[in-house]
Amino acid sequence: MPQGAEWLVILAIVVLVFGAAKLPDLARGTGQALRIFKAETKGLRDDEDDEKKPTTSTGELNAADDIAEGEIVDERRENNA
Repeated sequence: MPQGAEWLVILAIVVLVFGAAKLPDLARGTGQALRIFKAETKGLRDDEDDEKKPTTSTGELNAADDIAEGEIVDERRENNA
């Protein structure tokens, strides 16, 4: 692992190769790439967890399953009707 003086040499080489004006863009792009990578790996782990959950073999639906996506439900209104 590089130590103090070695990091300075590495930084100087990076500045020479990319130029001081390009370093913020390079850092920003690297940060975005890492965020995307992290989100994708988390998504893969969530997909694996969903596959491991048991499903009902009878095909019965819960009351919550009957609700369409994006549909707003007011339980008070349903109970009073």
